[in-house]
Amino acid sequence: MALIGALRSRTRMAVLGGAMALTVAAGMATGAFAPLGSNASSHREAPIVAGDPEVDHTDVYAFVSPDKPDTVTIVGSWFPFEEPAGGPNFYQFEDGAHYEFNIDNDGDAKEDITYRWVFKTHVRNEDTFLYANGAVTSLTDPNLNVYQTYDLVRKRPGGEWKKVLNDAIAAPSDVGKGTMPDYGALSSQAVESIDDGGKTFSGQSDDAFFLDLRLFDLLYGGDFSEVGDDTLDGFNVNTIALQLPKSEVAKSHKPGKNPIIGVWSETERQKTKVLLNNGEEDFSGDHVNVSRLASPLVNEVVIPLEDKDLWNRSDPLQDAQFLSYVNDPELPRLINAVYGLPIPDSNKDKKGVQRDDLISVFLTGVKGLNMPPDVRPSEMLRLNMAIPPCEKGSCKKYSRLGVIGGDLAGYPNGRRLADDTLDISLQVVEGELLGKTNDLGDAVDTNDKSFRDKFPYVALPHRGSDPDPH
Repeated sequence: MALIGALRSRTRMAVLGGAMALTVAAGMATGAFAPLGSNASSHREAPIVAGDPEVDHTDVYAFVSPDKPDTVTIVGSWFPFEEPAGGPNFYQFEDGAHYEFNIDNDGDAKEDITYRWVFKTHVRNEDTFLYANGAVTSLTDPNLNVYQTYDLVRKRPGGEWKKVLNDAIAAPSDVGKGTMPDYGALSSQAVESIDDGGKTFSGQSDDAFFLDLRLFDLLYGGDFSEVGDDTLDGFNVNTIALQLPKSEVAKSHKPGKNPIIGVWSETERQKTKVLLNNGEEDFSGDHVNVSRLASPLVNEVVIPLEDKDLWNRSDPLQDAQFLSYVNDPELPRLINAVYGLPIPDSNKDKKGVQRDDLISVFLTGVKGLNMPPDVRPSEMLRLNMAIPPCEKGSCKKYSRLGVIGGDLAGYPNGRRLADDTLDISLQVVEGELLGKTNDLGDAVDTNDKSFRDKFPYVALPHRGSDPDPH
């Protein structure tokens, strides 16, 4: 029991109270459950997409905007482990791929609203190896040799695709202080207003997720000796953020109506890629899902190797095919084998392990918190937009542990940037919601950089000129 001896003690707050009632009977009848166990990060989660980082999701967040509580913000990031000085070919979104945010506002596991970003790379001078050939002071500065533009299109229920932005410019990678003396200004210039009262941002940012990824080294070294180091400290990602009025995304956010949305992100590529003798690539065919993400670490920890890429190519509506993996998640058995902790089980007849607690929290939403009426169980971030935002320093109930810390504005009610989802997930997978109170965690409680206090909220990227960003 060395693990327990090494755990940090915390003052516990009430855990959801009556709102944590399990509500799974309807879903079991339809067989529509998806797998969910531990939720934290999605870096390099499946064999095929791990070799295609431009379209590989890292994390998705959805929360009521703290400074504009009449809006909701969705943030998605791609391209894990960007080394800040990784030139001369810095980090880009993939040309022609579809980067999408999907919103389900009636609980039927189908997207009702979709926003899609499609990028294009531009090179001003191909006779140089330089990303920029002088100080860059604006997104349109001719010294920025390589830059990306994007089109943003939107589809609403019963409608056609509509272009809402044309040739908007994304923020470039932060080469360093010599090339980009005021990167904060460049990042701010990449915020664009859209016609429905919202705004969007595309560009590089700090990786907002914080955790010790030595979880994969026999669960923190086999004796909990490998904790306390933020593995993602110093790395950047490519980020897309979207802020929308609540009235634009929910059926209704008025009292007595349904204020709950489900959010997930997808990346699509064309089916066929051909390498040409002249050094170029040719893509053809329909676009297909190659990466999918909502509550992260699903693919890494719950889905076995044989189905990881299948998971990425599926939709929430198809999640019944993965049901067998959630009924007996692998992670609790590994923790039992390494540290001797009992395997949580909500099945009273003991004819097989069943995790009703995980199904309720991650697939249907929690009754009384973020469960939509007539929900079809499926894996997505569910956010109750009627719950006001609660941020550190401005709210007495704030907890980095979100809902299990007594803060209903946090994860798994959506996901804020500062939510400690690794600690939350470890505690939940070990039975926190079944009355098995525990303080499991990785001793990494905050991000390595402070988040911005306004849209797009993510921290500025680490600079390429920093000799030791990690």
